[in-house]
Amino acid sequence: MRIELRIAKELGVNELQIVAAIGLLDGGATVPFIARYRKEVTDGLDDTQLRYLEERLRYLRDLEARRTTILKSIAEQEKLTPELEKAVKAAATMARLEDLYLPYKPKRRTKAQIAREAGLEPLAHTLLADPKQDPAVLAETFINEEHGIDSAEAALDGARQILMEEFGEDADLIGRLRDYLSKHAVMVSSVIAGKEEEGVKFTDYFDYHEPLKRIPSHRALALFRGRNEGILSVKMMEDAAEHVSCAGHCESAIASHFRIREQGRAADGWLLETVRWAWKVKIFMRLELDLFVELRQKAEEEAIKVFANNLRDLLLAAPAGPRATMGLDPGLRTGVKVAVVDPTGKVLDTTTIYPHAPARRWDEAIAALAVLADKHHVDLVSIGNGTGSRETEALVKELRERFAQLHLTQIMVSEAGASVYSASALAAKEFPNLDVSLRGAVSIARRLQDPLAELVKIEPKSIGVGQYQHDVSQSFLARTLDGVVEDCVNRVGVDINTASVPLLTHVAGLSRSMAENIVSFRDERGAFSNRKQVLKVQGIGPKSYEQAAGFLRIMNGDNPLDASAVHPEAYPVVEKIVAKTGKPVAELMGNREFLQKLNAADFAGDGFGEITVSDILLEFEKPGRDPRPEFKTAKFKSGVKEVRDLREGMILEGVVTNVANFGAFVDIGVHQDGLVHISALTNQFIDDPRKVVKTGDVVQVKVLEVDAKRKRISLTMRMDDQPGTKPEKTVRSEAGRGEKKRDPSRPNKVRPSRPKTAKDQVKRQMEKQKKQPQNALAAAFAKAMGGK
Repeated sequence: MRIELRIAKELGVNELQIVAAIGLLDGGATVPFIARYRKEVTDGLDDTQLRYLEERLRYLRDLEARRTTILKSIAEQEKLTPELEKAVKAAATMARLEDLYLPYKPKRRTKAQIAREAGLEPLAHTLLADPKQDPAVLAETFINEEHGIDSAEAALDGARQILMEEFGEDADLIGRLRDYLSKHAVMVSSVIAGKEEEGVKFTDYFDYHEPLKRIPSHRALALFRGRNEGILSVKMMEDAAEHVSCAGHCESAIASHFRIREQGRAADGWLLETVRWAWKVKIFMRLELDLFVELRQKAEEEAIKVFANNLRDLLLAAPAGPRATMGLDPGLRTGVKVAVVDPTGKVLDTTTIYPHAPARRWDEAIAALAVLADKHHVDLVSIGNGTGSRETEALVKELRERFAQLHLTQIMVSEAGASVYSASALAAKEFPNLDVSLRGAVSIARRLQDPLAELVKIEPKSIGVGQYQHDVSQSFLARTLDGVVEDCVNRVGVDINTASVPLLTHVAGLSRSMAENIVSFRDERGAFSNRKQVLKVQGIGPKSYEQAAGFLRIMNGDNPLDASAVHPEAYPVVEKIVAKTGKPVAELMGNREFLQKLNAADFAGDGFGEITVSDILLEFEKPGRDPRPEFKTAKFKSGVKEVRDLREGMILEGVVTNVANFGAFVDIGVHQDGLVHISALTNQFIDDPRKVVKTGDVVQVKVLEVDAKRKRISLTMRMDDQPGTKPEKTVRSEAGRGEKKRDPSRPNKVRPSRPKTAKDQVKRQMEKQKKQPQNALAAAFAKAMGGK
């Protein structure tokens, strides 16, 4: 089957769509560009379909390349028969291809090869073809001391090795046995003696069994991790529950395939024993390995899919927008690092405070934060969710209570990857004179303003919303996550006059060097005033411009279309719309009532069909619209800071930090995420938790059960569920859970006027407390304001 037809069937689309998309990809077009601006060519294939096509195309082309290599190798050995060639050309998977190639694959000298060299192949084949022959008698004629065959027993052992190898290299037989085991075998694990304490996190798998065909990806990866860490013994066995003897069935299948059966003939017993040894020593071990590899690959694909979906949700989380923000990177002994950024993300001020043990300079810290907030008109306080986060959150809460006129809003955000960014070459170049510890606070502040713009600076794997991310193929993971980042960046669009190099690097068609040249160009010549100027940037030619232009935004430029998602190549369509309606672009923008009366077909032609025109009219309705949701935040329950503060039946508000196949993890403000099992997300049956929640959602949950020792919190989103019960037993391990992710969101608010400054308030407090000259807060604030 042709590659194009095969992919078309898998996606359920027309083959011509696939042919067109492959042609564009091979021509250098990017997925975001094809998905957005070549809908008419591919008949509307979206970015998800195109990413699947791109990955499958890579696999199937590798398969074809391997097929060609195998055919050449067998032909060079002069063993390529018409039947074998037909089978190789029909192989649909890499596993089937390798099964067919195994007998012809160059290999180390095996016992079977040594036996052949000793002339024992005729003995093996004679006994197989004519079981009436007496093995012991026939073997006497094959004694050859020069080749180490000094007895009939040695000759029979060599003959057995030959047959065992041939049994194990029969592609059709192996294929049937593999298929049977995949349906009937059971995966069994047990703890290795003496590893109980060390492997406590794998307790669920100390005595575990489950049919191979039903093992979900997260359990499979947990089992493999436990085995790799030397905690678990993992094996494949027969399904006792179904009373199926895999060994018995498979041995019978092997015997039947080679017409071996017990009929009282002289060689029947020897041949059946050969079958048992072939199964036990050769075939079963190989199939167990193959099926474990297959299970792992499927689990990895699912885990990477989960990671990609969570990353997409995080990158497309609601931005707080251009508001002055204070970022706090919590710490205990080392202090809380503080950075204030203006609405554009520019660093205004930094410091370190020591409110927690051992220093305990609480009032001094509050005073310092009040001064910074007042001085820079801070609107939002972004708190990293690492060590000391709850203590720091309490500090900010008291700051807001004492200085209510500052009108601060505090939000806890994920600091995952902040330390990686702080120590990166990119951060060093961006903040050469800023201490590494303070760069993290800057990142924490900025990721609240615009998660996408800040998180693209961090390697996706370090963001930590993955499921067993360290146990999967790192190349496949990186390729998939890079695709997610690219899709997200281009879906939102990029302001070319404010975007950083990392953000521009992910724009379709732009390389890192091109992004750097864009930034250098605007630094030297000022802001871009129109999209055409991009062609003047060194290294950007017509092809790169074609791919990138539609995703680059120029606000308040020469042409209002440059601030929209309308591609420059389609500007003639807009001119036609303007000419026919008599309304200039400025009047069309946002005029939804008028635009909905227009018929796209009236403006199609000249290479632009109705789909393109419809997209243009939709863009005009909400020009430059941001596809990300509204900004809102969760409110954690007062007094609930640690797992020990939780009580069964509590109803809390939290933020979804990670979504796995078995449920969703929710941050409820106690350092440890709770799990809402998939069966407790809704009263209706669902097979995918993301149908109900996604990373960053603010949800209401009830506490069902708390296991403080194992740090497990069972939650439900079904308020009728009773505490102390679990909707369904959840077999899982803590291994592989991503780092805590929080997507704060809250609607923008108009900043109220400040009738009084923080300094004025403290002065009043000091006047009221003249009889208490040792007031710690007043003294600390006065000290902080000294000399100003």
